[in-house]
Amino acid sequence: MIAADLLAWYDRHARVLPWRAPPGSNAADPYAVWLSEVMLQQTSVATVRPRFAEFLERWPSVEALAAAADADLMAAWAGLGYYARARNLLACARAVVREHGGRFPDTEAGLRTLPGVGDYTAAAVAAIAFGRRAVVVDANVERVVARLFAIAQPLPAARPPIRAAAETITPEARAGDFAQAMMDLGSGVCTPRAPKCLLCPLRGDCAGFASGTPETFPAPKTKAAKPQRHGTVFWLERNGAVWLVRRPDKGLLGGMRALPTGAWSDAPPALAGAPADAAWRMTGVRVDHVFTHFRLQLALAKAVEPSQPDGEGEWWPIAELDKAGLPTVFAKAARQGNEA
Repeated sequence: MIAADLLAWYDRHARVLPWRAPPGSNAADPYAVWLSEVMLQQTSVATVRPRFAEFLERWPSVEALAAAADADLMAAWAGLGYYARARNLLACARAVVREHGGRFPDTEAGLRTLPGVGDYTAAAVAAIAFGRRAVVVDANVERVVARLFAIAQPLPAARPPIRAAAETITPEARAGDFAQAMMDLGSGVCTPRAPKCLLCPLRGDCAGFASGTPETFPAPKTKAAKPQRHGTVFWLERNGAVWLVRRPDKGLLGGMRALPTGAWSDAPPALAGAPADAAWRMTGVRVDHVFTHFRLQLALAKAVEPSQPDGEGEWWPIAELDKAGLPTVFAKAARQGNEA
């Protein structure tokens, strides 16, 4: 009953999204499904919708994406979250072209062999693009299933019982529609706070609704305080251009253009790590940014340098900084550096 009721609701209320085929259709494009799933990881639908269209216009097929220059893809990814996902996106596209003739494997097991494709993405692509029965569990689905079965354990401990419960309600037919229906239900009806239970097609089967406190499932996880780190970001200017460097391929924001910084540490490092021996001026500007695992505060230092700095980098026209594809933290610093 759960699957049938949910699919009937989805047929009437499915969100219209550019990467989706209409309910009941088998026309989903595997490339579009895979691209959207990677882009949506830890990024909202509202953010991804216009960016997805831009990506498809620029790289309309997996072959086109596989041929993209690394720097172009990394710049286009700015604002979409972890850049490791962008690197995996390219690696996966190239593997599909090189090893599979441009066709995505049509099973979970085959999809999991691709670079950067984990259990969730493999299940989502298998179900949505190929109609395979697969148990697709994202954050929205976790919440819906936890409430349906009144699974009270906090995350992440609740994940195994949630997945086991999801297995029991996933249908053989229309597995892709079912997965997307669960996502839509969690996004618009079974929301984290103040769930709209009176609009829910599953409330008659929902143990959380029957309990009278559905919003308590699953129990919230305890959030550890994020450590605070500090650094200095350097704005080095010459003839209307600013000195940019490329961050190391490995690590946070790997391979991205950025303003130079010193090491990020527990205490402010002053001018350690400056890219040139110049007359640096501490501006008093502080740039704050929150990463998943820590908070960062960068002090902004500024100088004018007529000669070439040490190390590799490039002079980038200040008037065209919006085209450099800077990660968010450095885009913030650049805006303030130009004004300080």
